[in-house]
Amino acid sequence: MIDWLYRLGDAVRHRIRRKRWTPDLAAGRRGEDLAHRFLQRQGYVIVARNYRHPAGVGEIDLVGWEGDTLAFVEVKSRASQDFGPPDRAVGQEKRQHLERTARAYVRAAGADWSRVRFDIVSVVFDDPPRVELFRDAFAPTRTL
Repeated sequence: MIDWLYRLGDAVRHRIRRKRWTPDLAAGRRGEDLAHRFLQRQGYVIVARNYRHPAGVGEIDLVGWEGDTLAFVEVKSRASQDFGPPDRAVGQEKRQHLERTARAYVRAAGADWSRVRFDIVSVVFDDPPRVELFRDAFAPTRTL
């Protein structure tokens, strides 16, 4: 019963959060759009966008197949590189959330964990925007 109440509270918070449109949220969405198109041009077949863990503990920006490899992609966008490259913002805690969410996706999809990879796409809004792909940016901590 209590789990149901927690999930309901999370759903309400996420719905409220989605309705607030901030410049950062708009830039993040624009970065994801650019990354999506970039990955498609690289040969990825995108199968999910903004996949959320069923328990609400994480989100993966893009999920796609590149050949027989299932890639979970985190997109990081910045207006400039004044404070370092965007991909440096994916720390250990974020990696753990990505891995936990990826495991849930793999179980639900019936995919093979040994064919999973974690990529990062860095988007810098220069003129024109720069998009950079880091394949196999980090390895999962353990096997399924």
